[in-house]
Amino acid sequence: MKRPVNMYAETTPNPATMKFVADVMLATDGNTAEYVNQQEAKGSSSLAEALFNFPFVSGVFIASNFIAITKTDALQWEYVSEELKAFVLDWLQNNEVIIENVPLEREVEVAQEGNKQTVSSAPQITTDADKQIFELLEEFVRPAVESDGGAIDFQSFDPITGTVTVVLKGACSGCPSSTATLKGGIESLLKTHMPEVQEVVALEG
Repeated sequence: MKRPVNMYAETTPNPATMKFVADVMLATDGNTAEYVNQQEAKGSSSLAEALFNFPFVSGVFIASNFIAITKTDALQWEYVSEELKAFVLDWLQNNEVIIENVPLEREVEVAQEGNKQTVSSAPQITTDADKQIFELLEEFVRPAVESDGGAIDFQSFDPITGTVTVVLKGACSGCPSSTATLKGGIESLLKTHMPEVQEVVALEG
């Protein structure tokens, strides 16, 4: 028997990503899940794995009550949004568990002084300053960013340089307006509350 689920689609600041919002929770306990290919989704989210069968799907991000889908430039949203919405809605009506296993934080490449190194995107909270930055992002930034179909997670804080590193996910990843949001909003917020913060930089999740 299908469970009653309603869904609507809305655009995001990232023209390549559309957000599909349901009236049921898709991810619980503050978890999010992001996949950039079918292999990543395998064993973690059957829904995300199935979405990559659409040849134009290049990314899937699941958080709270929405799923943000990123497409290639091959087709415009007007040709595929209703098809994706119907597919996701049918899946939600027939399946209650959307993320079977929360994926591990992937490793990302960081350019430092001309050299690239690979680091974990998992948050590194070891000091009081780390905790304060994390809490500020969770309270003031996460709700607004999720409303745009994405997420910005705390990764680390360097007390020597005053640099806060965050990880962009979902619609925020690769979004042209993310840099402006990062500098104009998040950086200003953190500097106001924590004078030791000098800069906010982002990694693409």
